[in-house]
Amino acid sequence: MILGELFRMAVSAIWTHKLRSSLTLVGIIAGVASIIGVMTGISVIQSTIEGELSVLGSTVFQVQKWASGGPMSREEWLKIMRRRPTTTEHADAIRERVSTVDIVGSELWSSGHVLKYRDVTTNPNITICGGTPEYPPNNTHYIGHGRNISNEDVKIRRRVAVLGHAVAMKLFPWTDPNNKTVRIDGRKFTVIGVFEEKKSAMGGGFDNYVLMPITEFKQIYGMRDNRRRGQERSVNITVRAKSPEVLQDAIEETRAVMRAERGLKPHEEDDFTIFTNDSQINAFNNTTAGIKTGAFVIGIVALIVAGIGIMNIMLVSVTERTREIGIRKSLGAKKKNILVHFLLEAIILSNIGGAIGVVIGFALGNLVSVFTDFAVNIPMNWAVIGLAFCTAVGLIFGLWPAYKAAGLNPVESLRFE
Repeated sequence: MILGELFRMAVSAIWTHKLRSSLTLVGIIAGVASIIGVMTGISVIQSTIEGELSVLGSTVFQVQKWASGGPMSREEWLKIMRRRPTTTEHADAIRERVSTVDIVGSELWSSGHVLKYRDVTTNPNITICGGTPEYPPNNTHYIGHGRNISNEDVKIRRRVAVLGHAVAMKLFPWTDPNNKTVRIDGRKFTVIGVFEEKKSAMGGGFDNYVLMPITEFKQIYGMRDNRRRGQERSVNITVRAKSPEVLQDAIEETRAVMRAERGLKPHEEDDFTIFTNDSQINAFNNTTAGIKTGAFVIGIVALIVAGIGIMNIMLVSVTERTREIGIRKSLGAKKKNILVHFLLEAIILSNIGGAIGVVIGFALGNLVSVFTDFAVNIPMNWAVIGLAFCTAVGLIFGLWPAYKAAGLNPVESLRFE
């Protein structure tokens, strides 16, 4: 008996017993949908967050006092708190002594500020970046209108500012902001440019900030952050390697310069952090690994329970169809034909449930996109994994009923009532 004929008979048997088949599918659907739903939801969030973490250019890395993210113990946090701050002098040393880099920028950040233009005032949630002209290329956030701050602006501490897109729209909804005077925390600044719009699906402040010369930032806000109990500010140093091929060399050379500048001995560990887009993304992925593992385990348990259900239903089916099996054997059907038929029935049944579960899982996982600005994501690799597990479940749990059916005595089967 050819495989195609066995496949047709298996499908016919499933269709003939629709109610029983439907009840069997519930467990499979629930198991697959739980795995695919959670994995899809995580993929939706992960793809968006990875895109937003990729604020540094592909050949850019950052040097700073703080860690790049991810979970840490209280002891690790206190250890990082005790680190000495990174400074603009460190940035100058990297610029002068590392041959594999071409752009080195410095940034100081502060949040919770207010901007005002005439009678329009922002909420007190504006972030201020005191930076250098290297800020746009190193952070892949370019000027959409007007100009960037210049080295001259930094050198003479000119009170100029580049507005984030959201800030510009708030203060200047109908007019060109260039050359207008705004007040930043009550101080007058001339607007020289506006950044391109860079929305954040996470509600972040990509467009809700202002760039000013780092020297003027220091002059106004000082090097101690009163919002953080007078803690000394630490400069974020952004460094761009000359090419992707020399990125790792640039990182190692920068590490050597920083260790020398900070007087670290060979046996002492770094008291600063160097990170790239990849290291930030890896840190995020590490935090979600436990969730993925938990969802996977729960889904597998659900599939095993569903597999037991399939085995029980198939055993009942073998009993109900004993006479049919006897007739088929008396007409020349071999053991392997009966075995393959019942295995195919279990596998097909399992995969029908798996396919429905995949569709439901995709829909459930993408519900987060309906209520947020997250992009829809269809992780087809998990669909393949889910269906592969369904095939395995059908094969494993259908094996015993198939062996039982194949081993029936044709004479006794024909007598079965």
